[in-house]
Amino acid sequence: MINRPCSRVACTRDAVATLTYVYADSMAVIGPLSISHEPHSYDLCAQHSERLSAPQGWQIMRHVVLGEVGSGT
Repeated sequence: MINRPCSRVACTRDAVATLTYVYADSMAVIGPLSISHEPHSYDLCAQHSERLSAPQGWQIMRHVVLGEVGSGT
């Protein structure tokens, strides 16, 4: 099991997703927590990954793993 904290300031929850930005395509990509911490990416807890919003004109692409059940919170 990977235990890394959420990247959001003052959040003490464990990260469950990794966020990266593709600036050339104006896209935020969020998917399952990466195996290791990657530079220029952000690890987010379930609450912050679900509430993620993007700047106007940007798209959010969410990758999900089939067969996983959501946190329900």
